[in-house]
Amino acid sequence: MHAMQYELTFPAAYDMAVIWDRVAHVGHRLDAWHGLGIKAYLMRERGVDGSPVNQYAPFYLWHTAEGMNSFLWGGAFQGLVNDFGRPVVQHWTGLAYEEGGAAGSPAKVAVRRRRAVAEGVELSEAMEEAVREAGRLAALDGAVCTGAAVDPRHWEVVHFSLWDHDSPKATGEVFQVLHMSEPERDRLPRGRQW
Repeated sequence: MHAMQYELTFPAAYDMAVIWDRVAHVGHRLDAWHGLGIKAYLMRERGVDGSPVNQYAPFYLWHTAEGMNSFLWGGAFQGLVNDFGRPVVQHWTGLAYEEGGAAGSPAKVAVRRRRAVAEGVELSEAMEEAVREAGRLAALDGAVCTGAAVDPRHWEVVHFSLWDHDSPKATGEVFQVLHMSEPERDRLPRGRQW
């Protein structure tokens, strides 16, 4: 599994209805994308759920590198680049994925928590802890799904979770879910991924 996200941050006075409209018009285009487990079309609005910024930040869980690569270099991503410029695409290697008790429910919010892996920490233990945290989050009330991944270039672990309600018990940055594309969600490998 590969996790991926890019962020487009807008001025405080930016009309975020532009993003709502964009997702309403183009969100369905990835509903059948080969190799895509989940794309959560995410947005934060300044002053909502503690967000300091207006931001569009879709999060992806890919079950094949080919699907991810065809999205990035095959033309679909170019439309966003043409409209907003080329953002930095963050990429993490999958550690774990779990379905939650609310797996059949539509996701309302997402929570992303990033943390650095401290220098001197035993890497195997840090990764096992990330796997345990994904399982703990999946067991909480309202969890649709959870994932954990690591960026070994910057030694950062990311936890990503989707929730069927507006008040998840996960800590991190809270995003509104505008749309979900999940054509091959059932093909995302469950549990620990090594």
